[in-house]
Amino acid sequence: MLRDLQHYSAWRRGVVSALEQYQGFVGAADLADGATELRIARTLARLADDKLAVAFVAEFSRGKSELINAIFFADYGQRILPSAAGRTTMCPTELLYDPASPPSIRLLPIETRERNLSTSDYRDDAAAWTVLPLNLEVGGALQETLKQVSMSKRVTVAEAQRYGLYDADDPDATAVQDEHGMVEISLWRHAIINFPHPLLKQGLVILDTPGLNAIGTEPELTLNLIPNAHAVLFILAADTGVTKSDIEVWRQHIGAGAGRLVVLNKIDSMWDELRSDAEVDQDIARQQAGAAHMLALDARQVFPVSAQKALVGKINGDAALLAKSRLEALEQALFNELIPAKQDIVRKQLADDMQAIGAAQQALVAARIRGIAEQLHELKSLRGKNQSVVAHMMRRIDAEKKEFDSSLFKLQATRSVFTRLSTELYTSLGMDIVRDDIDQVREEMQRSRFFTGVREAVRQYFERIKDNVAQSERKTVEITEMMGVMYRKFSNENGLALALPMPFSLQRHRQEIDDIEAVYHKQFGTATLITTSRVVLMEKFFDTIASRVRKSFKTANDDAEAWLKVIMAPLEAQIRQHKEQLKHRLASIQRIHDATDSLEQKIDVFETSLDTLEQQKSRLGELAGAISIAINTQIVALDAAA
Repeated sequence: MLRDLQHYSAWRRGVVSALEQYQGFVGAADLADGATELRIARTLARLADDKLAVAFVAEFSRGKSELINAIFFADYGQRILPSAAGRTTMCPTELLYDPASPPSIRLLPIETRERNLSTSDYRDDAAAWTVLPLNLEVGGALQETLKQVSMSKRVTVAEAQRYGLYDADDPDATAVQDEHGMVEISLWRHAIINFPHPLLKQGLVILDTPGLNAIGTEPELTLNLIPNAHAVLFILAADTGVTKSDIEVWRQHIGAGAGRLVVLNKIDSMWDELRSDAEVDQDIARQQAGAAHMLALDARQVFPVSAQKALVGKINGDAALLAKSRLEALEQALFNELIPAKQDIVRKQLADDMQAIGAAQQALVAARIRGIAEQLHELKSLRGKNQSVVAHMMRRIDAEKKEFDSSLFKLQATRSVFTRLSTELYTSLGMDIVRDDIDQVREEMQRSRFFTGVREAVRQYFERIKDNVAQSERKTVEITEMMGVMYRKFSNENGLALALPMPFSLQRHRQEIDDIEAVYHKQFGTATLITTSRVVLMEKFFDTIASRVRKSFKTANDDAEAWLKVIMAPLEAQIRQHKEQLKHRLASIQRIHDATDSLEQKIDVFETSLDTLEQQKSRLGELAGAISIAINTQIVALDAAA
């Protein structure tokens, strides 16, 4: 696994290195405009922040934490995550590595559920978290600190209801109360463990969930963390098989698809010394087939394992026990599917980016070559000509310059229209309208304490949000079309080869909002219960919905702002270049008019410049080709090279 992730990281570094070489060359050659710089910077940032997320989902006591220990932490010779009978992980727990921070565990207090903020809203609020350092040198101290994820406390029913953690209408509600009527809840809402594990250093992020009940009560899991995971391991117990709650969570929140694997854990409970290995294998195969049938999967997609025996086998170097645990088949399936799928996504994004970047730079250098070639043609045509001819050419270039300046004046009128349209875009995409929409829904929720009224408020919220996105898209299309007309007209009037302006789309943000709405409908769309507890839960989910939508609009605003800043960059770069060429042409012919003996010297200079530009064009092609090779390099090829 470490080797596979290292090869994936090496592939990513190879792409970054090739792209940085390209970036350095275009900068040194003065071939970068604002649009190109933005694209390259964003591509490098996306590669630097590239993560592989794996989520472990199951009912409590199915062995999630033990499976994480067995797959990722056996080399430490001990359990890293607490694992014991009963519930051990009480809050959603992320394991990752951030070199900018020391090893630690960040804990978000459960009391934050009282406020109208999601877990994501607290991520950058350092004051909201309790931070405990991790002592990596002392195993016992490390384990003791990490036990925080299993900590709980007793609260009154009223307090649990305020947090959305107690449903009085649940038939089993009284069963969770102790003799004093108190309810056990997690001490923490969320935990982030910053741990310098080799796999985490390569960009792996592990999510350990606290049981199926948390899927319904912690919206961050339902709306963000699980849907965005590149792989989800759904863990069942071999002795219990598939329960009704398992089926509901599988259908509503996970489902079959890329990176979704089912684990039938605790097969060691079926090992029996009084029966042959063949009989035991038949029983395991029968449970495997039954689980696959219940979840509408092929039996090969269900992996029987014993996480506990695999961990023991790895720590003790017991190859026979490790083989009997069947963990290696799951590990191979996980990483053979996870990494290539992730690489394909990144590869496609990179290829699209490089197509746009390369086209812009080739167009710019081609325009320079054409300008130098025209000047060379003019200079060579002066050979043997008298001063009156030279003076005529000067007048012609001067007239061409005045005509160009006139077209620049017309361009200013288009700029004013562009400014107006840009302002109009933010009437539907701006953050103010997002804030006002969220406030409106919260007010409607307060007025209507019935579930159906709250649900209607959220339905209308999604309608308004999607309408705002649609209006914004229409405005960006209008801006793009106007700029395209301007580009073509300016190009035709001045004989310039201009690439069309950088396109822009809100498709990604529209899809994200559709995904959020789809998850919401799965959770509440068909529900008809009119209970106080359901209203509280709905409000908690809306906090996360609002946070996700706000984040999506913030990203869309940033993207739109960056696009509006650089949409004219290619045109402005060509304008500057054309003005410089006209200036140089006039100055060259002026000098030749004053001293005809400098003609051959100028021709030599321009021929040298033309050769330099041809070399730059060739080098651009080589560097772009190097990026393409890096992008399309297969991890298996890296493996062979290693």
